[in-house]
Amino acid sequence: MDYKQAGVDIEAGYKAVDLMKEHIKKTMRKEVLSDIGGFSGAFSLKRFMNMEEPTLVSGTDGVGTKLKIAFLLDIHDTIGIDCVAMCVNDIACSGAEPLFFLDYIACGKNDPNRIADIVKGVSQGCIEAGAALIGGETAEMPGFYPEDEYDLAGFAVGIADKSKLITGKDVKQGDVIIGIASSGIHSNGYSLVRQVFRMQRSVLDTYYEVLGSSLGQALLTPTKIYVKTLQGLKKNRVNIKACSHITGGGFYENIPRMLPEGMHGHIRTDSYEIPPLFNMLKKDGDIADQVMYNTFNMGIGMAIVVGPEQADKAISIINETGEKAFILGEISEGMRGITLC
Repeated sequence: MDYKQAGVDIEAGYKAVDLMKEHIKKTMRKEVLSDIGGFSGAFSLKRFMNMEEPTLVSGTDGVGTKLKIAFLLDIHDTIGIDCVAMCVNDIACSGAEPLFFLDYIACGKNDPNRIADIVKGVSQGCIEAGAALIGGETAEMPGFYPEDEYDLAGFAVGIADKSKLITGKDVKQGDVIIGIASSGIHSNGYSLVRQVFRMQRSVLDTYYEVLGSSLGQALLTPTKIYVKTLQGLKKNRVNIKACSHITGGGFYENIPRMLPEGMHGHIRTDSYEIPPLFNMLKKDGDIADQVMYNTFNMGIGMAIVVGPEQADKAISIINETGEKAFILGEISEGMRGITLC
């Protein structure tokens, strides 16, 4: 009896590492001090010592049950982007610059090519975020996961000068809420999605003119990474008073998280066009509006608060980067929360 007979193929692990190296190298930053394959990742902070009070900001997340669709379609080179996005978007909300990322893949059977595809997506997400992929772990766990399934999670660290963190403390009545368009459902609400749409290959492969793609392609569209968009606003001296990544919990949970006590957000639901996929979900699943806005991003992946005098400037800058921005509503005094109208 040996480890391979027990279900763990060490040689497959070595091959997976070799295949992923070319993708990892593309994410490197000059601050990275360690080589691929070491026991840990080292990252120099020397470049940031000129900050008055350098502050590390961290985030961790996974892809969730969106993975089930990747399994059904046998497409694995995009969900890594989702994993990175879920972590670095949270970091960017605080005003921090993502520095590095680590991933964790647990699988029932180590298929080197599949693992390399996953890491290819992780690497692409890191490139979009400007973060280095400095480490990770692939755990082969036979008997714990089915052979053709896996889980994917990640962890990211960023940095900001403490005085420049986005905290929401300066939000006041009359400020404007701006929404930045999502690329789709992102990585939240898929347990409900999988109840609405039949999870069969024939259903997922069905093309819909209104979507401009098959249903499966639309559902697997990677989460948008907003790091460079927010950095562009900062470089152009837009004062982002508050920022919210619209993830699990939709509008109702996430927008109030960026507001201080005594401030209330008013959102006009007709201020932008809701993408067709959400309308399909609502109709096919007979889902109430309140549930939709409490589960999904509804076409808005990131929301920011700025002063009214900077609203037009912010929208112009965002649109120039190729993203779409909308004035969603405004802030008033009141109990912390939101009202959809």
